[in-house]
Amino acid sequence: MPHSYGYRARTRDMFKRGFKEHGPIKLSTYLVNFQIGDIVDIKANAAQQKGMPHKYYHGRTGIIYNVTPRAVGVIINKVVGNRYIEKRVNIRVEHIKHSKCRQEFLDRVKRNHDAHAEARAKGERINLKRQPVLPRAAHTVSIKDNAPQTMTPVPYETTI
Repeated sequence: MPHSYGYRARTRDMFKRGFKEHGPIKLSTYLVNFQIGDIVDIKANAAQQKGMPHKYYHGRTGIIYNVTPRAVGVIINKVVGNRYIEKRVNIRVEHIKHSKCRQEFLDRVKRNHDAHAEARAKGERINLKRQPVLPRAAHTVSIKDNAPQTMTPVPYETTI
């Protein structure tokens, strides 16, 4: 039997609720403030079918460009052929949440600012650039109390 090509085709696992997350939507979902320019993650909530994004946008990250009482407008870049197309979709607040993708960067900016202010107060310069993890230093293994062992594979035996 041929498969269907509907709007929600092949979304059985994609749109299902998580473990112990079934039931009505929490009220705290509606109390989150969204502002223009916020970065949000799109994750469809199957308990609310209104304002649900298309399956393509599930798991994508976008930027809010419009805010209404129950929904927000989100800009998402979609790859079509060899170019990006800016897609504007309107999604209800049940299906979005603030993204944490910039949190590490913002924490690093704050940490660097504090370190720079402290170094400037002391009158010294400090390097704020991230450094790659260097290879481990060379060392010698002593065999004084650690005798070498010869390892051989165990032969395969079958008992019938």
